[in-house]
Amino acid sequence: MENRRGMKTIQVSQTVKIPDGVEVKVNARKVTVKGPRGTLRRHFRHVDIEMTMIAKNVLQVKKWFGTRKELAGVRTVCSHIENMFKGVTKGYLYKMRSVYAHFPINVVISEGGTVVEIRNFLGEKFTRKVNMLHGVKCSATTGGLKDEYTLEGNDIELVSRSAALIQQSTSVKRKDIRKFLDGVYVSEKTTVVKD
Repeated sequence: MENRRGMKTIQVSQTVKIPDGVEVKVNARKVTVKGPRGTLRRHFRHVDIEMTMIAKNVLQVKKWFGTRKELAGVRTVCSHIENMFKGVTKGYLYKMRSVYAHFPINVVISEGGTVVEIRNFLGEKFTRKVNMLHGVKCSATTGGLKDEYTLEGNDIELVSRSAALIQQSTSVKRKDIRKFLDGVYVSEKTTVVKD
């Protein structure tokens, strides 16, 4: 009987160019990236790949005898590492805006930008409290639009997850969400250091 699972590709590799001013260390699929804005660490032990520094500023990611899905992981790992480079050089900045039809949403940022409290959402007395993830700071935008807030940090995943926690805390229950559009939403995704 013939094998229906398909052929395995012998080897797939992709290289990542390390930008100037960034230091990278790879040890047993644990990647440490050091840059002007700080240090980020991430481990890829769950992915069966080979990571080596083939030059001072070139990192190679290899996969031997992989199925189609396993080979897709090579590009994914490279993208994660490139996001780490961008984080330690430029940083990530997400802008959020509060939207309301009648009851004005009152957002209070406390404890040095690590806790966000949302009051008067749809006129409710309940205070929603959202803790920012490690390394993420929230602040009200100065001199810009009203009801706009910025989240900034070096790790794209932590910044975007913190934004998601704020957005999910203001989800409307037991009402038609097409009509009740109140909430705090991400309006712009950019970097702290502009090009």
